[in-house]
Amino acid sequence: MSYLLRSGRRGYLMKTESGEVYVDYKKAEDLRRLMTPNGKIYSRKRTGISSGEQRKVAKAIKRARFMALLPFTSATL
Repeated sequence: MSYLLRSGRRGYLMKTESGEVYVDYKKAEDLRRLMTPNGKIYSRKRTGISSGEQRKVAKAIKRARFMALLPFTSATL
């Protein structure tokens, strides 16, 4: 079972019962807010997250793209 790490501020960060923080790739709408309209991933400066969180977000977006939950390009945004 997981719950939100911070209620409302960063809804894409999840925390397991053991305390491990992860980003759920199945939350496509939350991840879409971290991308430009053209499909690029926003930088750390733009999103205001740490480098570790940025790596987890990038990996989750890439997984969601591979599973066809998010587009690779802006053709379907």
